[in-house]
Order: sequence, then C-alpha cells, then structure tokens
Amino acid sequence: MAILFHIDMNCFYASVEQAINPALKGKPIAVGGDPKERRGVVVTCSYEARARGVYTTMRVTEARKQCSELIMLKPNFERYRAASNAMFTILREYTDLVEPVSIDEGYMDVTAIVHGADALNLAEDIQQRLKKELDLPCSIGIAPNKFLAKMASDMKKPMGITVLRKRQVEAVLWPKPVIEMHGVGKRTAEKLAAHNIKTIGDLAATSEVDMRAWFGKNGVRMREKAYGIDNRAVDPTSIYDTKSVGNSTTLSENILSERKLNDVISQLSQRVANRLQAKNLAGKTISIQLRSADWKQTTRSKTLVNAIYEQHDIAREAKELATKHWNGAPLRLVGVSISQVENRQQRMEQLDLFTFTDHVRDEPVMNIMNELRDKFGQDIIVRGVRVKKSTYDAPTSFSKDFLDDHRK
Repeated sequence: MAILFHIDMNCFYASVEQAINPALKGKPIAVGGDPKERRGVVVTCSYEARARGVYTTMRVTEARKQCSELIMLKPNFERYRAASNAMFTILREYTDLVEPVSIDEGYMDVTAIVHGADALNLAEDIQQRLKKELDLPCSIGIAPNKFLAKMASDMKKPMGITVLRKRQVEAVLWPKPVIEMHGVGKRTAEKLAAHNIKTIGDLAATSEVDMRAWFGKNGVRMREKAYGIDNRAVDPTSIYDTKSVGNSTTLSENILSERKLNDVISQLSQRVANRLQAKNLAGKTISIQLRSADWKQTTRSKTLVNAIYEQHDIAREAKELATKHWNGAPLRLVGVSISQVENRQQRMEQLDLFTFTDHVRDEPVMNIMNELRDKFGQDIIVRGVRVKKSTYDAPTSFSKDFLDDHRK
C-alpha cells in the first residue's frame, strides 16, 4: 500500500514574516494590500490574528476594525518564493517523488523509504527540520492516497501530524459537512445541498447514476473521494502541465459601463497573451469571470475550433462573452483566462482551403525531410519549430509561476 504525505505550511506568508522578524511572533499580523485602497484584502494572517476574528479574504479596513492591534504587512513575494524553494529543497532530500501543488504545499510519496509505523517518525523528522532550519511550522497528513493525505493535513493545525486510513473514512469523514471535503467549494456545496446532500456521508450514500446526472464526471469523482478512493499518483513532472493561463483584477471603482468593461478586458487579454506567448502556448477555451459589487459571481466559457494566443483574438472573444452575459450590475472584479492549452510549436497545422496550396508547394521539401529522418532519425530536422523549451521569463501571476522555480 502506498504511503503519501501532504505537507501544508501553516499561515505561510505570515510565518515567513515572523521567521525573518522574531519580534512579530505571538502578535496578530496579517499580510495583505494597502488599507487605503479598496482592493486591499487579507492574503493570510497569523493564528493570533485569526483568534481575534481576522480571516483570509477579509478587507483590510474590516480586519483593522475587528482587531485594532493588527499589524498589517504588504506582501513580499520574492521572500515567500525563497522560503518555498528552501522548503521543497528539504523535502527532496528524502525522495525525488515530490509534487509541488502551490507555493506552500506539496505531496511526497515515501512508500519506498518507510514501512508502517516508520512513516510517523519520518513525518516528525521533516516537520522538526522545517521548524528548526527555516523556523516555519507545517502540518502533515499521512494516508494511502492524495485526497486522504490532504484531508488529514487539514485536521490538526498548526504543527499537526495526522494519519488517515481508508478504513477510517466512514467514521472520520462521513459526519463532516460536505464543504469541508477537499475540492468542494461554496458553490458546489450549495448545488449539493439542493439535492439534500449536506455531509460527506450523504454524498457517499447518493447513487453514482444520480451524481453523474447532476454533476457529470466531476460528480462521479466526488462520490469516489467520499469513499476515500483516489488513484492519482504523486507526479513530480506535473509542474510542466499548464492547464490554463489567466489574469484577473479587482477594481478600485465599480465598472458601470460596457466601454469601461471592454477597456479592462483588453488590458487583461494583453497580460494573458503575454503569458501564453512566453510559454509558447495557445488555448481553445476562453472564459470570463465577472464578480458584482454584491459578490455574485458569473463565469462563462466558450470553446473555439482553433486555439488562440494573440491579444486581439482573446479580447474579441472575451468581450463577446461579456456582452452576452453581463446584466449591467456594477462589477468589482473581472477575469479572463484561456484553457485547453497546448504547445504552439508542437500543434499540427490543420489542412484547409487556405493552407492546402502551401502544403502542395512544400511537398518536395517534405519528401527530402522524410528521407533524412528515415536515414538519421526523427529528430535530425524539424520544420519551423524551435527545439529549446521556453524560458518562462515573462511577468506572470505569482500563484502559478512559483512552479517555474521547480522546472529542471
């Protein structure tokens, strides 16, 4: 049976600040935006701040009202990135099977290096090393698969170590509210509640046929997880799999006109295009995210025949979606993203009426290339393709691009 760890750093940004400045330890601190700006929200906060009612995503102005002695710090992402690198470096000293999933959490497959009760000793050693060498606390979940390991790491914070076995699922997980299940957010929980599914046990008791009918493939996966089933392997190469590229912004003033909305979409589309081009990617599905002033969220997508990556194409499609689905309510957040991405250089060009003549003209060249490949190998020559991987050096969103530090 596999033995997997989920390492979850506790209050990561705040803990890094306290490690660098010990005078902050034991005090209510929060990392977030400028309290003078509307977009200022709490990104994370210490346990001392949480005990006083401060929480992540709370507006900075509200957090100060809730806790008058709150110490607000602006984010220092390079500092957190360095701490993340140091954390994952320590993890990789134990095994190469380490999969980063965010800047402050990752999975380890330790099956080959521990047996039975030794797993607990290994987890304690890792936890103590991270605390001693980096002065950073973490919680660790130990389980036979990713889902259970993630659920376990959430059970004891800070500095907790929890073992969760499949035979414990019914007793430990089923009584919990379904929203506490990893992968179930507020909106999904509301949809589940509409079908009288309020606990993880209720989810497990629902038939696969109904879950598929109501939620599609995702419904089947949710039900499997309710039984503690998760066959995903720890994959260190997953950092190379970019599934989507997007950008969003919270506005300092509500958007009230279509002209202003289109201006913002154009700006976001340029950022998305820059990221796609830096990574040599293109995508077929475009999505927009609109959040109104009363926090109601609308997400709409459209899948295209051909993949796109240029700003004008992204902006055109995003504006069309916005025009169709915006009801005119004041907007405080807008997002644009591209998914179903693929490497542009490896994407085969489709033959159609506009490119067929080019291929006919190139046929003699293609014949020569094929002869060379047959003689010397497939990689001897490529047509119009750079072999080198992209350098990923364009400005991109921090939450995604920390993974670039782990690319070899």
